[in-house]
Amino acid sequence: MRIIRYVNEQSVPALAAVTDEEHVYTLPYSDFLELVRLARQRGITPLALIDETISASAPLAVSMEQLSLLTPIVAPEVWAAGVTYERSREARNYEATGGKLDTTTFYDKVYDAERPEIFLKSTPSRTVGPDQAVCLRSDSHWQIPEPELGLVLDKTGQILGYTIGNDMSCRDIEGENPLYLPQAKIWKNSCSIGPAIRLAETVGDPYQFQMACRIFRNGEKMVEGFANTGQLHRSLDELVSFLLRDNELADGTVLLTGTTIVPPNDFTLEDGDRVEIEISQIGTLINRVCQLGA
Repeated sequence: MRIIRYVNEQSVPALAAVTDEEHVYTLPYSDFLELVRLARQRGITPLALIDETISASAPLAVSMEQLSLLTPIVAPEVWAAGVTYERSREARNYEATGGKLDTTTFYDKVYDAERPEIFLKSTPSRTVGPDQAVCLRSDSHWQIPEPELGLVLDKTGQILGYTIGNDMSCRDIEGENPLYLPQAKIWKNSCSIGPAIRLAETVGDPYQFQMACRIFRNGEKMVEGFANTGQLHRSLDELVSFLLRDNELADGTVLLTGTTIVPPNDFTLEDGDRVEIEISQIGTLINRVCQLGA
């Protein structure tokens, strides 16, 4: 079962459930967190509450893809973990050494360290949803999407569900100096999440998600890559535990868990590109790319 937000016929944000048969049912809740709270108050799971709610109703006459989708949750904060896959370590080392991979860097150290790299990625005003534009930073010449599995958390760190994230990144800025990481990661429309939240209770093994990323330019596929979450170097619970250390989370916080699909080193996004990030059981997050100020 997946949860989506969309703009209804009254031009108002609405919540809906999407079954594995792709049927869409409207839900009488303001947002995903209200659904979770009401389920807890009744001592049942969110899935049980949804099943009860939609049991006597008919699905919408349209598919999820035909709706005007919003971010599935207005995340108060989006955090991200870095260098959690071997491929990510290789890419970061390439940036930091100018392509000279014959030396140990701080990325090698954090990959094997007890403490993972975790950083604040986005706020509600900087986060966009499906079919919205992610932006290119004007002072970078080497920018890529980073397809990532996102964890939707409550304030205790419990994983409520899974979504898709696009952690837009400037490889040249981070490669110039690791202290520039916030500028390489955070700017207007530099993060996208969606299109849905897969309820955690409906996922048997989160290390079996299949991931794909495709980038199109003028209708031509420029980049395609595949991976799975079984390649993660750290556990999801481990990443969440470090995010919680001496930190206060708000319900609905999203933690992106790192990328292992990296475009070729000679590739950079351009204005007008189309990015598609697909994760099995969740869906496909599609965003167009725009140049800031264009």
